[in-house]
Amino acid sequence: MPETRPPESTPSESTLTVTTISLSMAELGPENPLPVVAAELNQPYTIGDGVPEELQAAARYGQVPNMFPYRMQDGYTREAAPREVAAVVLENSKLRAVILPGLGGRLWELFDKATGKQLLHTHGAPQLANIALRKAWFAGGLEWNIGTRGHSPSTCDPLHAAIVRTSDGQEILRMWEFERLREVVFQVDMWLPADSDVLYAAMRIRNPNSHDVPMYWWSNAAIPETPRTRVIAPADEAFGSDYATDITRVRPTDYEGIDGTWPVRSPHAADFFFDIDPAEQRWVVAADDDGDGLAMLSTSRLRGKKLFVWGQGQGGQRWQEWLSPGAGPYAEIQAGLARTQFEHLALPAGEHWSWVEAYGNGRLDPETSHGTDWDAAVAHAGARLEELLPNERLEALLPAAVRNADAPPSTMLGLGSGWGAVEKARRRRNGSAWVDESGTPFAEDSVGAEQRPWLELLAGQDFGGAASFVAGADWEELLSAAGTNPEARFHLGTMKHARQDLAEAIAGYREILQDTAVRPATQALARRGLALALFATNEDAEGLPELAAACRLEPASIPLLTEAMTLSIRHGNPAQALELAGRAPEGSAAVGRFRFLTALALARSGRVPEAARILRDGVEIPDLLEGEDALSALWQEVCPDEPVPARYQFGMH
Repeated sequence: MPETRPPESTPSESTLTVTTISLSMAELGPENPLPVVAAELNQPYTIGDGVPEELQAAARYGQVPNMFPYRMQDGYTREAAPREVAAVVLENSKLRAVILPGLGGRLWELFDKATGKQLLHTHGAPQLANIALRKAWFAGGLEWNIGTRGHSPSTCDPLHAAIVRTSDGQEILRMWEFERLREVVFQVDMWLPADSDVLYAAMRIRNPNSHDVPMYWWSNAAIPETPRTRVIAPADEAFGSDYATDITRVRPTDYEGIDGTWPVRSPHAADFFFDIDPAEQRWVVAADDDGDGLAMLSTSRLRGKKLFVWGQGQGGQRWQEWLSPGAGPYAEIQAGLARTQFEHLALPAGEHWSWVEAYGNGRLDPETSHGTDWDAAVAHAGARLEELLPNERLEALLPAAVRNADAPPSTMLGLGSGWGAVEKARRRRNGSAWVDESGTPFAEDSVGAEQRPWLELLAGQDFGGAASFVAGADWEELLSAAGTNPEARFHLGTMKHARQDLAEAIAGYREILQDTAVRPATQALARRGLALALFATNEDAEGLPELAAACRLEPASIPLLTEAMTLSIRHGNPAQALELAGRAPEGSAAVGRFRFLTALALARSGRVPEAARILRDGVEIPDLLEGEDALSALWQEVCPDEPVPARYQFGMH
């Protein structure tokens, strides 16, 4: 467990300390070089009974086909090693908060000194796993999710971070970044006044665009799950989802015959989005055996409140152990802009949204909070949280937080990505509006190798290619102006593909491949892109050989190989997958995804004993997708008379 200070050594005043904490953690590894162009996120949600039309409309609005221009973060393993992680500690006589600016700004610990309890699920060995929108994610603490449904693109990235000293002497930890999917700037200001029972966080999202932007935000807290943990919010009903059936209106206290507000009673994974009356104070609280647990309160902008449970099935238990080895079970409570995570709200052109959140120990009376009378439990929790932080006082903090949001940094602590600086340069070039950077500067020294080719293109220099990607009409015009430049034409085709202009993408890829001056690496990506576009237009017979050709051009690329094997099997050619496996670079056999795909291709080719042998020897897939049950399914197929080993059981139903 990360180091915590005992109560007797705590300061009488509020302090902000820059330090490090020791974690055992795998390296993030290199980003996946393959552009994210397939339509893989645009899946409609099935809506069932009792869901209002306005919620259904918000669920249809703002969907995106993929995470382009981001690249995937799947270069990690499960080989953890000790490392020192930069941290900022906010501490007073009541609480100690540990924040990790270099890991998405995660609030990693919230320690209540009176009880000696961690209010967040936290541990010393966070394990990277394929849970986020860009794959890499880790369980624990409290994170900030923006963009679209899922864990944020920045969840494992460093944010820009600074200390801000306000005119009244308060020290604020500020973190900010440019979010590339929605082209907005978000910031998180955190502070802990002396003797305060709660930690504060003020959020601001700014839309500098001349059009409305679909917006999504959920603050997601992992909480310890004890046998007596109960979660309470001021609502009788919720919009429920069990990841297998329609979203419907439910009563959390009577859901499939159980009281779902007790996480340990849920047999499978489930979401409960509490339908809180707009007139009610916005809060959700967890309470353990003693009534202690995290309370999340917010000003009125943050309407949604949620409970997520993994469930008590073998798969849910396995996922928790996979994500937090030895750290015990956990659940999640969350707060968001909309009523559910299936929705986006329209952030108007040129506008900003701000709100304040507060986190502390709810300190409920367990006899009432754990009783059978839900109304009494809600009334009691509401009264206790009003004592913890009166709603009037919380709402009164918002105007000052908005004013402080533009206060300039006093001390810079670290840099995030250089994409904000690139966006500033792009908008300066075309005369578009940009944000006031007084409080959130995007410094030129944040620009790295990923961004530099695009800044050079903006400056009128020749485009020599880039391993990163951009999106938008401005960029397409600049690349089009480069004429016959093959690297520019490749990026143009990729951008069209990402926005699902498949006919233009196919034509562009084919034109590039006729140019003998194109570099082999670019040829490989163009052939791969052509294959994906052909699959999307049901031209499998043409797409499959393009995959094989791409792998021949880049034989050392394991990301390309594993994708080509996956698609070869999916599109009915396991023999090609085995042929590709036979030409794999040395060391590929140790990659879990490669081993699984080889076993799957063998099974699909009728070579069942060989597939079974691989599974019996052991397969571990570091980037196993949340809810992915492929290992269990393949075991049942090739070893039908043997029970599925626990290590392969990840299904949550």
